[in-house]
This record gives sequence, structure tokens and C-alpha cells, in this order.
Amino acid sequence: MLRPHPAVLRRLVDEYEALSAAVAASEQADLSTRVRDLAYTLCVSTGTRDAERALEVAHQWLGTAPPPARETTPPAVTERRRMATPEPA
Repeated sequence: MLRPHPAVLRRLVDEYEALSAAVAASEQADLSTRVRDLAYTLCVSTGTRDAERALEVAHQWLGTAPPPARETTPPAVTERRRMATPEPA
């Protein structure tokens, strides 16, 4: 089974957990729709059928994932010089 990139999985888990808490506190319909969408995506991403199980699997996978790579700045672009082209005779 293919696994989602850890950064993508982390974003899904974080958003799901934050919105689940918000929905439990306020019962907003627009948030609950997004929570259901996130639950579905987590289930598909982890190969499970239940959001709680999907979170368990996601946390397990994230616990064994390598740490995120540090972003580096690309090397400076150097000016390229064009070779002189001979004049037509």
C-alpha cells in the first residue's frame, strides 16, 4: 500500500483534530462538512474505514516517519556569458 507523504499526513491530522474540537464546541454545519471530508481523506490515506482508526494509524506512521528535511536556499544563479559568435563573412 502506498503511504501519503508525512507532511501531507501531518497537515490532515492537524486540521482534522483542530476542526473536530471546534465542531464539538460549536456545532457549525460548514465545519462539520469539512471534518467529514477530512475523515474520509484520512481513511482513504490510511486504508481504514473509521476516522478514529485512521487517526491511530496516521499517528503510528508519523511516529516512524523521518524528520522533515530542512529547507535550503538554492545556490545563487551566476551570470552566464555568451560565447562570441563569429561575424558572417
